[in-house]
Amino acid sequence: MAQVQDPILTPHPTNAIVPEKVREGIDLEINGRTYRHTGDAQMPLLWYLRDILRLTGTKYSGEHGEGGHDLVLVDGKLASATHVAVADVAGKPITTVEGLAAADGKLHPLQQAFVDEDAIGCGYCTPGWLMASLDLLNRHSQPSDNEIDQLPNLCRCGCQTRVRLAIKRVASAGSHA
Repeated sequence: MAQVQDPILTPHPTNAIVPEKVREGIDLEINGRTYRHTGDAQMPLLWYLRDILRLTGTKYSGEHGEGGHDLVLVDGKLASATHVAVADVAGKPITTVEGLAAADGKLHPLQQAFVDEDAIGCGYCTPGWLMASLDLLNRHSQPSDNEIDQLPNLCRCGCQTRVRLAIKRVASAGSHA
């Protein structure tokens, strides 16, 4: 009578395990971390952030990006995540609203100013306002009311006046970096 071997206890030959090659893809640096996108290179950055990485702070602003709810910083410059394909941002540092707070959870001065000035309303537009405000402060350390009014953001709750106060608070403290 032949002896039956238990498949669980029978050792497998070492050459049977072959690791997969590293998948080709697009390397992205988002909020200081590196990710590799192996899907459609033309996927809008917005959907990669929201659906793949689950960074849901950046909001959908309509197919044309109207309202400024989908704004991020790409290589330090304001960009619509709806209009930028993943392939277009390969190797460029990307900052989303989730990347503003410190690692210990301390809010960025601009985030704190939005809280202090109650510039949040329903909250849908807040991430876009934060990113556009930071971009403005990076370009103009003491922005004028007119420069603030030129930001591409829409707020249906009417927080524009409080947003202006928050931006001015950070500008006067010189603490936006």
